[in-house]
Amino acid sequence: MWTDLKAPSLAEMEALAHEIFERLPKRFRELCDDVVIRIEDFPTDEVLDDMEAETEFDLLGLFQGTGLPFQSHTDVARLPNMVWLYRRPILDFWAEHEEKLGDVVRHVLIHEIGHHFGLSDDEMAEIEAETD
Repeated sequence: MWTDLKAPSLAEMEALAHEIFERLPKRFRELCDDVVIRIEDFPTDEVLDDMEAETEFDLLGLFQGTGLPFQSHTDVARLPNMVWLYRRPILDFWAEHEEKLGDVVRHVLIHEIGHHFGLSDDEMAEIEAETD
């Protein structure tokens, strides 16, 4: 059976991430104000440099943007909030641990968004527990 398995494509991983995001608690999703979820195989070299990552496998995801609590009516036009999920590092992590792929993706989504808004690890764990 395992010989027929394959890693999800970028499109399949994106569909999984959107499905998981829609199951997160509404109050948490509202922090994102129409967040765009993007999947790439790896972070760009610029992101790796900015985050001082040693290898392209060091980052599973990244939040870029301005969260709802930090937005102002006087803001000039800005880019949308984005969560980047990095497929290859996520798959590498998944292969080394005994978690379901969806659980890893959910964890990365919650933590990328949560850290951006200053949520504690306990608060993020509570949100994860609500979506189990």
